[in-house]
Amino acid sequence: MGAPYKRILLKLSGEQLAGKFEGGIDAELGAWLAREVKKIAANGTQVVIMVGGGNFARGAQLAGHGIKRVTADHIGMLGTMMNALALTDIFESQGVSTRCLSNIFAEQVAEPFIHRLAEKHLEKGRVVITAGGIGRPYLTTDTAAVSLALELDCDVVLKATKVDGVYDKDPAQHADASKVTDMSFQEAVANDAIKVMDKAAMGLALEHELPIIVFDAMQADNIQKVVAGENVGTKIS
Repeated sequence: MGAPYKRILLKLSGEQLAGKFEGGIDAELGAWLAREVKKIAANGTQVVIMVGGGNFARGAQLAGHGIKRVTADHIGMLGTMMNALALTDIFESQGVSTRCLSNIFAEQVAEPFIHRLAEKHLEKGRVVITAGGIGRPYLTTDTAAVSLALELDCDVVLKATKVDGVYDKDPAQHADASKVTDMSFQEAVANDAIKVMDKAAMGLALEHELPIIVFDAMQADNIQKVVAGENVGTKIS
């Protein structure tokens, strides 16, 4: 077991937040996630959450037929805003003190993302949910997650996926796929079969030696186990 992490960034995809639905947000799943996060927050771990927006809109898919890529990415950012707002309310309803900070200008609905403000919320034990990705087009929420984790001095990025780690090939298509528990960033970037995170995100993490753990967040107590330093998922470092 490794040392417990003091401040973590949890990256959730929009697809996961849709839960049992085709799109939109599954509030029951959100409440379950809030209770999972509450376990680590109660032990003093500071939590930053970056949400994707694919359950509402994906920029890369929308671009074309007259919609500019920049506009499409802005629409994707608004999708993350909807997720962040909903999750903030859901977390609060479960007794988890939470604040929504936005990287796009939306003062009517969320606090602006300001570094010192985020730090203050975290130090007071509040979960910080970040909306709007990094606030710029052409960057995924994975890259935004790594950038935010660096900015807020997080110990690790926890990348929630549908599978329990990184496999040497797609486990959905290959019965003989085997799970890798530890791998280097060099391996992850060089291997085209590994698509857990985009290469820009992994390159940024590599440059600043920020570890990423890819794991299944939808298993009870998994977030708690990862934070405690137990060997869950795949550690890329």
